[in-house]
Amino acid sequence: MWRLFLISSVFFLPSAWGQSSSKLDVVVEARNITLPAGTQAVLPCHSSRMIWTRDRLKDRQRVVHWDLFRSTPEYSVERILDMSAGVKERVYNGFNKGRITIPKTAFTDGNFSLVINNVGTADRGVYSCNLHHHYCQLHQSIKIQLNTTKSVRKEKRYWDGDKTVFVVLLGSSVVLPCVNRRPLWMEGQQEDQQQVAHWDWQPPGVRPDGADRMVDLYASGERRQYGPLFPVDKMSVSEDAFSVGDFSLTISNLQPVDKGLYSCHLHHHYCGLHERRIFRLMVGPSLPPPPPVLTAAPVAPAVPTVLAIPHRLPNDDPSPEVVELERPRVVNVILPEHPGHFFQQMGYFLATFLLLAFIITIVIVLTRRRRKRGLEYDLRRSERSHVTGYDDIALDATELKVCTQEYLNSDYKNNLLKERDMSKGCNKEMDGKLWI
Repeated sequence: MWRLFLISSVFFLPSAWGQSSSKLDVVVEARNITLPAGTQAVLPCHSSRMIWTRDRLKDRQRVVHWDLFRSTPEYSVERILDMSAGVKERVYNGFNKGRITIPKTAFTDGNFSLVINNVGTADRGVYSCNLHHHYCQLHQSIKIQLNTTKSVRKEKRYWDGDKTVFVVLLGSSVVLPCVNRRPLWMEGQQEDQQQVAHWDWQPPGVRPDGADRMVDLYASGERRQYGPLFPVDKMSVSEDAFSVGDFSLTISNLQPVDKGLYSCHLHHHYCGLHERRIFRLMVGPSLPPPPPVLTAAPVAPAVPTVLAIPHRLPNDDPSPEVVELERPRVVNVILPEHPGHFFQQMGYFLATFLLLAFIITIVIVLTRRRRKRGLEYDLRRSERSHVTGYDDIALDATELKVCTQEYLNSDYKNNLLKERDMSKGCNKEMDGKLWI
């Protein structure tokens, strides 16, 4: 039962760690926006990770270093070596120079394995391979434990549940693997071609795969516009979008035909970044026109005149029609980030049900064991009573009186009659005690 519970929990409880590796865009924001017709709408889309700084020192942004954790004679951490893209490796201990190294092509093929020649007892410990990409904010660590032996038959490699363990022969060579072949660790295309942002529009009643592409933005400055809305300044995106990380879409003179689902897609292929922001835009009634401003006509100074303004009460004029407009409102909508959200929730319910079933099973088993022990005790007690021949009835020996016969007197003609009388008295007294 316990094994079934663990297997079900692992299988049905996927978490967000699987979402980042999906090829689909990750939805990071969703909103409903309602604005009056004729106004201007700004659909915000910000991301600091998409800021284009044109940093030509990206080789210094990629670093790998190996560390060694020793538990004896005392816990200590030692930096073995480190290397950056385009820079030669740096070994910290003079004893390890020429004996410990990593491939020179590590940043082109993604192989950062550590090679140790002439392994000794001082090499024992836990090694950590640390990969850092500071520009893309990526950090990864791999741990491997190295043990040594003097017997060839004891050489092996196994997994201890937390890390890989290598048991190698003293004096031999070993390769501790650390491989990451993701494209961001390798020399690829120009980075300005890897950063792309685009806006899509999905009118009401149109399937998601039928959305219209409105604009494509590239970090190099290239901009591709689709349809007549952008050339006439109906829609616009800031020219310095990649330098400030602001890809907001501005829509002027809102009309009912502009309502629909707008989505902002941000892609950084070099860093493996794919984000999507969704906005549902609804257009309400237009605002009422402003009331006209009355001004007095100019009067010639030569002919002074007096304008007679009739006195009006506040209730003389009909009250203007009040039109209530729907205020702009922003409603945050949380959408599932992955199609497997349903299975994740189902996994939670199933895990809870299995946990309750496990607890109930434990209670039933303990109750049955307790009853079984009581039954065994009763059986043993009955068996002892069969062997002794008594049914839990014990007579107190102190209550028994010894019936002694008096010496035969010559007054009795027959001694047998005297013995019979004495035995009758004893039997009556014993019968009374037993009945009591």
